[in-house]
Amino acid sequence: MDFEIDSGWKLHPVGGDTGQAYMGTRAEEKLFLKRNSSPFLAALSVEGITPRLVWTKRIGNGDVLTAQEWLNGRTLKSTEMSSPSVAQLLSRIHNSEPLRRMLARVGGEEVTPQQLLQTYEHELPHDLKIHPLLDSILKKLKKEVTDMKTVVPRVCHGDIYQKNWLLSDENRLYLVDWDSAMLADPAMDLSMLLFQYVDRADWSEWLEHYGVTVTEELIERVTWYALMNYLIQTKRHHHEARFYEMNKDILKLQTLYQMPDTETD
Repeated sequence: MDFEIDSGWKLHPVGGDTGQAYMGTRAEEKLFLKRNSSPFLAALSVEGITPRLVWTKRIGNGDVLTAQEWLNGRTLKSTEMSSPSVAQLLSRIHNSEPLRRMLARVGGEEVTPQQLLQTYEHELPHDLKIHPLLDSILKKLKKEVTDMKTVVPRVCHGDIYQKNWLLSDENRLYLVDWDSAMLADPAMDLSMLLFQYVDRADWSEWLEHYGVTVTEELIERVTWYALMNYLIQTKRHHHEARFYEMNKDILKLQTLYQMPDTETD
């Protein structure tokens, strides 16, 4: 272990690829400890979006260590991601003005569609650049971005997959791991969740629980972000030499690209 906290604590690495998270135990006390969490965590704790923040302290090597209550529970199953409770919690996050102000105050990045296109094209590997499907999708997104409705940026989680939804033994739902938080069009989060977990026929009902009426314009934005997210993920998997995952991304892109527009009620 390359850092120390008050004596008597035992640290046990838990989950994730960063090596930043631990279960800390001392006598009967148990906490979830993480190095260098976003300062945004305090606001999320106050709003009840994440488990309660117990303390924050700077340790010897300059890192900031946060401690949250340790909750017994589990991550959501993929079939549970289409539940009304998920829709309602995500809506509360996206529509929270206090959270938006706090994320802006602590330096949360505002991400626009144009920036996402630039991120994808920056140092794009040649074999992805000349890939016919990926090139066609990129041209489509560039064409459509000029007509996209300008949306007031809201707090977006940015990594909305089921592994980050925690259901406690007391049946309380939390959204955790906010390292990718940003200020953006909520359609970014919605695109990740809807295309991954909700049957297309059930979108209208799910979005009603979220608090909006389905419109053609909303579906166009959600679809734009879904294609954009998968392009960026394809590039990342290529960079990491995870070619099996990259090819799965390309197959998903092909399905999305060929999918007919959703009818709206």
